[in-house]
This record gives sequence, C-alpha cells and structure tokens, in this order.
Amino acid sequence: MKTLQQTTLILTALATGLMAGLFAAFAYSVMPGLARSSDRTFVEAMQNINKAILNPVFMLPFMATVPLLGLAVVLAWRGHGRPALPWLIAALALYLLAFMVTSGLNVPLNDQLAKAGSPDHVKNLAAAREDFESSWVAWNIVRALLHTAAFGCLLWALIVFGAHRTQQTAATAPPAQRPLVAQHHGSSAHAATGRTAQAGPMPQGPQARWTGGPRR
Repeated sequence: MKTLQQTTLILTALATGLMAGLFAAFAYSVMPGLARSSDRTFVEAMQNINKAILNPVFMLPFMATVPLLGLAVVLAWRGHGRPALPWLIAALALYLLAFMVTSGLNVPLNDQLAKAGSPDHVKNLAAAREDFESSWVAWNIVRALLHTAAFGCLLWALIVFGAHRTQQTAATAPPAQRPLVAQHHGSSAHAATGRTAQAGPMPQGPQARWTGGPRR
C-alpha cells in the first residue's frame, strides 16, 4: 500500500508540474509575445492553439490529476503517510480551483473566439481580440499561480511522506539493519562504559595525588 501511495504521489506531482509549467509559459512568454502581434495574427494564432491543444498529451495529465489526487488523499487518510494529508488536501483544493477557472472562464473565452470565425471573414478583428485577450490573460495568470501552488504542496507532501516512511522503517527494522550511525553511537557508548568498568573507580583523597613508591 505504501508503494501504491508513493507511485500515486509521484505521478500526481509530475502531472501537476506539467500543467503549472504549461500555463506559466503562456503567462510569461506566449501571451506577451502575441501581444506584440497584429489583430489578425493574434486571433489566428489563438484559434489554432486552442484547437491543437485538445490532444491526449494535454488532456491525460489535465484530467487524470483530479482522481489521482483524490486517491492520494484517501490513502493518506487511511493511515499511510498521514502527516502528508494536510498538504495533499491543500493541493487537491488548489487544483480543483484551477480546474474550475479553466473550464468556467478560459474555455468559454476560447469558444467565443472560435465562434468569431476565420480571420479572413471576421469584420472587426480588433473587437474580437479585445473581447478575448485581457480576460483570458488575467485568468490564465490566476490558474498558473493555482497550479504552481498545488505543485509546491505536492512536492512538500512527497518530502513529508518520505521522512515519515524512513522513520517507520527505522523503528520496525531489526537492530542489525538499523542505521549505521545509531549502531556506531551505541557501540561507542558501550565501549566507553566497558572501559570505565574495567578501570574501576578513580582514587579519591590524598591517595589520588600519590603516583608510586614508598612514602618517606
């Protein structure tokens, strides 16, 4: 079960990271670049991007992350890596918010731009661009931040889960398999105790200052 949870966490973190990187790239490179383009170039480019992005490479991680996150929360809640549970819940909430921004705001804007038709037949390209660009860019920044925050929560959940699993393994392992550092400290303390016992108690009083030979 622990292996299943670890695998789920890794896959979820990878998928969330891909989404965060995609939307962040639009925020800091694609949209600023298109902002310098003509109205026709902007409308045509966004219409083509919105068509091309509907492919399995995008849809699989985008859609599969929600059930994967839900599975990770359930596994943690059942007691496997429970210290990571708050971070998993936070990641799930953030991802769901980002998912709603995409489906409820960015996608309708994409559909609206598509309905405008081919740039060759749009009478007012400037108006079509104006109705789309500012709102789409703003909401894309919001979802990029949400996905990035969810990715950060998942990375921390992986760290917490790994630390907790290491502690459990060390606590349940037989003495011969426990960390060498603990064995080293234990044997050092045992050796020091043995030497003290063999040496016997230290002399006290005036005799402690006498080093040998008869008194005169």
